[in-house]
Amino acid sequence: IVCWRRELGTEAYIPQRFPDNRIVSSKYTFWNFVPKNLFEQFRRIANFYFLIIFLVQLIIDTPTSPVTSGLPLLFVITVTAIKQGYEDWLRHKADNAMNQCPVHFIQHGKLVRKQSRKLRVGDIVMVKEDETFPCDLIFLSSSRGDGTCFVTTASLDGESSHKTYYAVQDTKAFHNEQEIDALHATIECEQPQPDLYKLHRIKEMTDYNNLVNCAFIKLLYRAIVSKISCLISGVAIYTGMETKMALNYQAKSQKRSAVEKSMNVFLIVYLCILISKALINTVLKYVWQSEPFRDEPWYNQKTEPERKRNLFLRAFTDFLAFMVLFNYIIPVSMYVTVEMQKFLGSYFLTWDEEMFDEDTGEGPLVNTSDLNEELGQIEYVFTDKTGTLTENNMEFVECCIEGHVYVPHVICNGQILHDCTEVLGSSCHSVHAPFILHKELFFRALCLCHTVQVKDDDSVDGLKKNQLSRRSCIYISSSPDEVALVEGIQRYVCNQEGLRTLCVAYKKLTAEEYSNAQKLLQNAKLALQDREKKLAEVYEKIERDFILLGATAVEDRLQEKAADTIEALQKAGIKVWVLTGDKMETAAATCYACKLFRRNTQILELTTKKIEEQSLHDVQDGSSANYRELFLEICRNCSAVLCCRMAPLQKAQIVKLIKLSKEHPITLAIGDGANDVSMILEAHVGIGIIGKEGRQAARNSDYAIPKFKHLKKMLLVHGHFYYVRISELVQYFFYKNVCFIFPQFLYQFFCGFSQQTLYDTAYLTLYNISFTSLPILLYGLMEQHVSADTLKREPSLYRDVAKNALLRWRAFIYWTFLGVFDAVVFFFGAYFLFDNTVVTSNGQMFGNWTFGTLVFTVLVFTVTLKLALDTHYWTWINHFMIWGSLVFYIIFSLLWGGIIWPFLNYQRMYYVFMQMLSSGPAWLGIILLITVSLLPDVLKKVLCRQLWPTATERIQVKIFFIVKGSPSVVCVTGCIPATSEWYGERRC
Repeated sequence: IVCWRRELGTEAYIPQRFPDNRIVSSKYTFWNFVPKNLFEQFRRIANFYFLIIFLVQLIIDTPTSPVTSGLPLLFVITVTAIKQGYEDWLRHKADNAMNQCPVHFIQHGKLVRKQSRKLRVGDIVMVKEDETFPCDLIFLSSSRGDGTCFVTTASLDGESSHKTYYAVQDTKAFHNEQEIDALHATIECEQPQPDLYKLHRIKEMTDYNNLVNCAFIKLLYRAIVSKISCLISGVAIYTGMETKMALNYQAKSQKRSAVEKSMNVFLIVYLCILISKALINTVLKYVWQSEPFRDEPWYNQKTEPERKRNLFLRAFTDFLAFMVLFNYIIPVSMYVTVEMQKFLGSYFLTWDEEMFDEDTGEGPLVNTSDLNEELGQIEYVFTDKTGTLTENNMEFVECCIEGHVYVPHVICNGQILHDCTEVLGSSCHSVHAPFILHKELFFRALCLCHTVQVKDDDSVDGLKKNQLSRRSCIYISSSPDEVALVEGIQRYVCNQEGLRTLCVAYKKLTAEEYSNAQKLLQNAKLALQDREKKLAEVYEKIERDFILLGATAVEDRLQEKAADTIEALQKAGIKVWVLTGDKMETAAATCYACKLFRRNTQILELTTKKIEEQSLHDVQDGSSANYRELFLEICRNCSAVLCCRMAPLQKAQIVKLIKLSKEHPITLAIGDGANDVSMILEAHVGIGIIGKEGRQAARNSDYAIPKFKHLKKMLLVHGHFYYVRISELVQYFFYKNVCFIFPQFLYQFFCGFSQQTLYDTAYLTLYNISFTSLPILLYGLMEQHVSADTLKREPSLYRDVAKNALLRWRAFIYWTFLGVFDAVVFFFGAYFLFDNTVVTSNGQMFGNWTFGTLVFTVLVFTVTLKLALDTHYWTWINHFMIWGSLVFYIIFSLLWGGIIWPFLNYQRMYYVFMQMLSSGPAWLGIILLITVSLLPDVLKKVLCRQLWPTATERIQVKIFFIVKGSPSVVCVTGCIPATSEWYGERRC
């Protein structure tokens, strides 16, 4: 890399090998969007299946038009492409905003402003306070005399504390553009690496053939923010996608919810049913045609060619034709409806005003909508402590010097003593001369041994700098504990449970000892191999035989409503585990404070003895996790678990251990720092806290919330609603498609298995797209079977939907048999009502298409009214969608059968719908068949509510009667009026 002032004809070392400074997180480009998106969509089994069906319809002679499969497939592909294109456009927009942000370069001795994407390796960059470093830089110099700068790496590793960086020793004295531009240097460095914490090795850096001493340095990485008033100069060494930030970016693994897994299993079942139907009809067709007089009729033009064709080929072709005829049992539009429901439903979470935090100005974020319903299935919550359960706001509260404890105030002899109060044993007295020396050394250590810096502003609220009091100073440090100590010394000279403690000690060194220690440290820092190991050995040698002066205590307060949230989660049947890196005493005290542990319960250590009691709690340290089976055996029998002294990797291992246990529970991990990212990514659902440790956890999570207290409503209300809505949507789709296709199957027994379709092509095409899709989509977005206040007030209702209760095999079989029953009623009801009956004014009987239209009309009205019966939360939008879809069907049928369409080769539906409506028996049959179809479902709701009510139904009815003021009345209806706040229905 050639940098600084370049001589004529001198360019960067092999510049074509270095990328520009553009960051690309988008997935598609304008040119590859269509082929790449189509390839990804057809990798989905369902889409590929319908593509094969569509191609079969094009290749062979099938009973239905290719439009019936092609148009729905096109609709699904188009909607999904629009959704994914929009999401990728947002990524492009974010990339452009980052790549076009202004950056200051040094060019020909002047400061030039350019876009970030134009930065190249070897350019000199100037960065001011609160600006973000545009690429990975070698720190050359700063406006501070000591050649240091303070930065925050929150956007990179999640740590919001300030870190000190040191400039290259031989260049730190250059403070202006002219001095830097007057230099020329060549840098030979390592290949880009993703490790954030490894010191970077510069193999060679020469200035006019002089070797510059910078063998191991800490680079200023892209996305780091400069702090404290100073101007920083650096040379670009890694740009664009070779920066640490880009190399550490990795796409999150695709997570699948329990609902999606159940849906895929159900699809396999229906695919087996589809193949069975096609196989049965193929066999029965040839059994039927085994008699000569039952062969294909003479007027069928394809009869003769078919007879000459190979029997196996004929049977295979017929099998494919039956597959096409019955393929509508697989709901093609269900996938796009589910995706739209998840995408649109996620906005209800982000729009929730109760989850907006005014202190931080932040609201909830949804990074993926694919796991909305998983929020209603959580069985284990793994939470960090610092910054998640606590405020991560350190406050100095106590200190101990020579065994004397100092607190800001304490009750002594019935009086409150303020300021510097000493507590020694049970007495209160002053400290005299023998302790003065240790006191002085104690506070000298606190004042000097830290990284705190004072940031001075020019003015505060209009006051000049010299008018500010010492309390107006802003302290920054690499550790929040240090800031608390320095601030606390201003107020106190001062052991509660749960406090963060720090020991203070000293050791006297002679001049010779100090010189030797300095040489050892310098040699270790310049070591080319095993640098960290050698530094540790030097520190171990120096830091011996210290004299203890005392200890400090810093308090990290519990977050607001953290205890209420944990208590509500436990009532909902969710087990809460705390995974923290803190020591056991501090972490256990926090667990008591937030009511995770109770004072009257026993704390257990790891043992091989099986624990039977469910009211016990458990505390583990990091090494205990190695005993996996024993660990699981104990922890599964405890209502709460605390794991302390945990490294980030161990947190993820704990989550994975529970996730992969034999029960396969649904897990959730929540944290606020970079050390929580591993467990957030490992859990089924990861939630980041938008806190003081940066946004690393929030960016890598599936969802982000401002405070831990918002987890209560997120799970108990939004998660509950999401799961109920999507479960009903999936079951309803399977139900209405069984109702749709089973009459087609029955009709083959009455048409000699000739593959004649029962419905018109237009009805086949629009059934799932227009007639029945919008009402269920709106239901999936807005349905509330109970009120949000009830769900928050009664956390136990969460148990009613836990463990995928609404998508178990029992519920699946019920919906399937309900669809079969309704289909049998549609078909045979219409068949027996109008068998050999003259129904028209001119003496003609209903024909094939009139019969099919009658069945289809009953079908559309029944499945729509079934959804209306299941709806509890009625708004004008619900009324418009449900009744509007029925009106749309009637208007479409009148237009479709009332006009001779010139683009059609046939007019078989002309005047069919009007002829059917002109018949009195047809009206009677429609009303009667709809009533008979809905009756079993209504009876089932009434009986289940009266005989086997769920906890949800019991609470609903109880509150309903309290509100109505008539507790003596017994509710026997299957649906409480929607005008009341309390409504609900039995969920099986």
